[in-house]
Amino acid sequence: MVQTYQSPVRVYKHPFELVMAAYQKRFPTCKMIPVFLGSDIIHEFKSEDGAEHIIAGVDHVIFIQKNHLNRRTRTLDIVAHNESFSSRLTIQEHCHYSVHPENPNWTCFEQDASLDIKHFFGFESTVEKIAMKQYTSSGKEVIEYYINELISEGVTYIPPWSAPAGVENAEKEEDPSQDSGLRSRSDSIGSQHSQHSLVLGATAASIQRKSLTPPEVVLSPEGGPVIKADVDKIDDDYIARFLGHLTMVEESQLVQLRRWLQKTHKGKIPKDAHILRFLRAREFNVEKAREMLVHSLAWRKLHNIDKILEGYKLPEVLERYYPGGWHYCDKDGRPLYIIKLGQMDVKGLMRSAGEEAILRHVLSVNEEGLRRAEEATQKRGYPVSACTCIVDLEGLSMRHLWRPGIRALLRIIETVQANYPETMGRLLIVRAPRVFPVLWTLVSPFIDENTRNKFMIYGGKDYLGTGGLVEFMDKQYIPDFLGGDCYCDVPEGGLVPKSLYQEDLVDRSPEEQTLSTDSLYQTAAVAKDFPHEASQIVLIEVPEKGSVVTWDFDILKGDVTFTVFLCRKSAPQQPLHQHYVGGTSGTMGCVQYIDKSMVVGRDISIVEPPNICRDGDSVQGSHVTSQPGRYILQWNYFDTTKPSFDFPLSSHKSKVMYHTELLPSAAFRGSMTSLQSCQSGFSSLSAGTASNQSIAGSSCPSRIFNVFQSSNSKGIEVSKISDGSTKMIENPRN
Repeated sequence: MVQTYQSPVRVYKHPFELVMAAYQKRFPTCKMIPVFLGSDIIHEFKSEDGAEHIIAGVDHVIFIQKNHLNRRTRTLDIVAHNESFSSRLTIQEHCHYSVHPENPNWTCFEQDASLDIKHFFGFESTVEKIAMKQYTSSGKEVIEYYINELISEGVTYIPPWSAPAGVENAEKEEDPSQDSGLRSRSDSIGSQHSQHSLVLGATAASIQRKSLTPPEVVLSPEGGPVIKADVDKIDDDYIARFLGHLTMVEESQLVQLRRWLQKTHKGKIPKDAHILRFLRAREFNVEKAREMLVHSLAWRKLHNIDKILEGYKLPEVLERYYPGGWHYCDKDGRPLYIIKLGQMDVKGLMRSAGEEAILRHVLSVNEEGLRRAEEATQKRGYPVSACTCIVDLEGLSMRHLWRPGIRALLRIIETVQANYPETMGRLLIVRAPRVFPVLWTLVSPFIDENTRNKFMIYGGKDYLGTGGLVEFMDKQYIPDFLGGDCYCDVPEGGLVPKSLYQEDLVDRSPEEQTLSTDSLYQTAAVAKDFPHEASQIVLIEVPEKGSVVTWDFDILKGDVTFTVFLCRKSAPQQPLHQHYVGGTSGTMGCVQYIDKSMVVGRDISIVEPPNICRDGDSVQGSHVTSQPGRYILQWNYFDTTKPSFDFPLSSHKSKVMYHTELLPSAAFRGSMTSLQSCQSGFSSLSAGTASNQSIAGSSCPSRIFNVFQSSNSKGIEVSKISDGSTKMIENPRN
């Protein structure tokens, strides 16, 4: 497996020319990098006007490196690869220095690298990881060291290059403040030079970069970059300020996962802090974090989680009898939540409000915690990514071990761990009674080990002494009921009157409940040889030309192909075939309207060609109909492997969550630039990461498009493509 490294944006707060002088000081040897033994120049070229300087050299038996310094455009490109042991390993690296897009007196550095060990006695993967760790552990401050050395020698400014008299500019000089290499070069930028070598025994390695076209990076008033959805770079100063200390490997994995989301989730992507939580939960394994995150994003969309804080109204019985609430913060600035679990009437709350209402309230608390942590980060000047919780068990007894209550607690734990990882900074359990070990034995196996390590359990009055609450929160904020002087307005809880019980909520099974009853999205299994087409939503009767069919779907499992058809002859009102794969027929069915006898071109026509959608992809798109009729949206199972033997049918299935709409042609007038349904479930988690960004929504490749306006009641806009389909782009005014 090839090991890759992608740096975030790194910025030297020094002019380009000074950085180049510092870079040159590290040759032919560099005391900051002991494994760098020396270098020889094997080819050198200078342009007549002195603007360009190209050097090709060999780093003693290890690398061949080519440096291209262009003083005219104020850029330096470095390409290196290994010469020795090339039959056993391939090492490539590309680095790029350029002027900061917002400040011409700063310099940006970007770097990508790859390492592929072809043969190392069966230990290829292990050696690659060790070598990559070595690569990212050295050399980060090399250029800063030589810059400081220059400054100590009295060199603080080097004038930019200018064309000699009588020599005509070969290339028009660019204004770095207007058009930086950030927007025309590759996709990872870094401020400290890491021209270091991977060395394992006699083997050395440097790494390859992939060149992409980077988008715009702008700075917020607070000094950190605000990155749009098509941007795959983040600033290292921004990481330090808003995300906290990360190793170079962790920075690289954040950049990789972020870039993957930008490619597969054409809508908004989560904020960087949220992405980082999933990486930490999976120990920075990009693939495992990706799988966990995409399922969480689909879950948020399915259950309208993004709208909980703005539209959720706490039921009156929970408002009066749920003994939990927010209370200042701990010493680290984390928002503090207190719950008096011992005073909670679990049976009364479940029989009066229901398990579903309790779960939704817990989710709203978690969403509020994310919001408060983000506000604390902005206010305190350092990253606050988690909350602290105090659980008071005074009053806990065997009545709290009611079986449906334990079942509900385990469901809450499972849901929160899957969708809010690494949001618990610490959990302080105080006044734990003798019955607590019984409860702990029941629930602890279901709590993630990383989370369990954040638990502090105090029996009796131990929380009052040394190592107690005063270690984690200022004494002035310790609640009065826990021996402090601070008034705490968290509800007292207590028994719920039986007059508030609702018969239909008594002992209901979780399988009979849904978290969100008003979700726009449906889920369906797509089995091999049984393509899914929803009967009422996806078999769409289009009354007039110019109507717009829109779709928004997520691939929850497996791979599928997505196609849109127009029936030339009357499509059946009822499905021709039905097939159900596990679960209940109401949510996991495959229905089929297209008969195998139908011929493309005669009976049906393809208006949106098949598009392969991979596991975890989130796709939004639309089609402007060229004629009235019946349109069918089809998700078909896509077999990525060709096995030499047959598997059982149950293994050949994918899972899709989808929502579609038909927008009437009368809604469109004039000239606008985007189309978006106000009901579409784009995540609010991305508000800070993506601002007024474009959503590449068509399921087909981009085409030249003409623009016309939508002024319907939903405030939807559309970009009309020349062949009739459209691209969905977020309306900045919505």
